[in-house]
Amino acid sequence: MKSFMDEFKAFISRGNVMDMAVGIIIGGAFTAIVNSLVEDLISPLLGLFGGMNFDHMALNLSENVTLNYGKFITALINFLIIAFVLFSIIKALNAAAGKLKKEEEEAAPTTKMCPYCKSEDIPLGACKCLHCGSELELSEEEKAAALAEQEAAAAAE
Repeated sequence: MKSFMDEFKAFISRGNVMDMAVGIIIGGAFTAIVNSLVEDLISPLLGLFGGMNFDHMALNLSENVTLNYGKFITALINFLIIAFVLFSIIKALNAAAGKLKKEEEEAAPTTKMCPYCKSEDIPLGACKCLHCGSELELSEEEKAAALAEQEAAAAAE
């Protein structure tokens, strides 16, 4: 039983669960704001043009049965507004992420400095300095990239 509780505590304290909880709470608050926008501003304004507020639209089928289709229309407007706002937020976030990724790709260095003659225009995968002819040590990343290039060339043959 103790291990079960330890696992549960580890699950609850993970970052993803906390992020999800915060998202749900903010989503509930945002829903309240959108509901107020539709019910208190948009529906009355539409009522000016249409002569009635959607919330009051209903169809009485019998004494005890009433279809409140106006409330359904209000809920549909709420959904469309929330969907539009979320679409706009996601689109803006994707655009910002795309710009950030593009800047990171552009900022990636393509040359390195020779430790002997201090020339700065040596290509990253070079084993010898173009200027002084010194043997250069490759970093782990350069070794991995060179190995991948060799394997790709061998596979192409």
